[in-house]
Amino acid sequence: MKRLYALVLALTLLLAFTPLTGCSQDDSGETVRIYNWGDYIAPGVIELFEEETGIEVVYDTFETNEDMYLKLKNSSGYTYDVVIPSDYMISKMLREDMLAEIDFNNVPNAAGIDERFKNLDYDPTGAYSIPYMWGTVCIAYDPEQVTEEVNSWDILWDEDYARRIFMIDSERDSIGVALLSLGYSLNSTDPDELEEAKQKLLEQKPLVLAYTGDDVKDKMIAREGALAVIWSCDIGIIREQDDTLAYAIPDAGTNVWYDAAVILKDAENKANAEAFLNFLCRPDVAQMNADYMGSASPVSEALANQDESIRNDPIVNPPAEELAKYEVFQMVDGAAELYEEIWSYVLAS
Repeated sequence: MKRLYALVLALTLLLAFTPLTGCSQDDSGETVRIYNWGDYIAPGVIELFEEETGIEVVYDTFETNEDMYLKLKNSSGYTYDVVIPSDYMISKMLREDMLAEIDFNNVPNAAGIDERFKNLDYDPTGAYSIPYMWGTVCIAYDPEQVTEEVNSWDILWDEDYARRIFMIDSERDSIGVALLSLGYSLNSTDPDELEEAKQKLLEQKPLVLAYTGDDVKDKMIAREGALAVIWSCDIGIIREQDDTLAYAIPDAGTNVWYDAAVILKDAENKANAEAFLNFLCRPDVAQMNADYMGSASPVSEALANQDESIRNDPIVNPPAEELAKYEVFQMVDGAAELYEEIWSYVLAS
């Protein structure tokens, strides 16, 4: 129903804000180039923005922060205006002078973002990013196949579920899960701890059916596996088609992640980019996106209007005492190449 609601709301708003003058994006010749995660915006949102502003959206998607970063670094003659990376990657891009400072005079709707999401460690001054979505890494499982309590990451190494386990095809997430299972920080830079995590992942590999991305939602809905490591922003999309799957965060804790919209320093359409950021912060639009993902919106008014099932879900909106136990990914200075080498080795083995 949430997805149906999002579609209905999108159509209603589209009709309400369609200019009566006959203007469309074709009249202005204006564009904005967006680079976002796959399946990470509600249906109808882009079309609504285009109708309201006359700005045409060129929209591409990526599957991991590392994929996005490499494309930005290696592409020549083409750039994006708005990108939506995660916390640690924003820190990296800031350090490498890849981001433009946002003129918040052009983004007045950003005032509606809850204070707890502002000036976080990845952007201490809050000048370069605007929170888009946040959540946790959790385990999705099929209660018909998994009858035991899911309270430990170790279940992902249980031979009873051989070839029925999905892991995320992401070096930080999967290495992080291995580190947590060993009792280490998911931001470890200790070579010995990382070697243990590598061996742990190699030990697990025969049990893994696939290392997945956006396709994990369809795979779990189809019951191709029993257990999957997922981002909590996938829960709403899964529940729209199948509300019988269950979700858990192990007792050892997890990663709490923050994704935010940034403007690239070499953006060719900065004013249009700021207009898009302002649009994303509008409460009705923020709610459409958060409802679609089943996530708790960082926009206060949008969260207040979301269903209680989202606001009270400890997986997608953990209480403060639980959040304090979780870790946010940090840059792993001095160990970034080692993380990359470990993940490449695991995938190739």
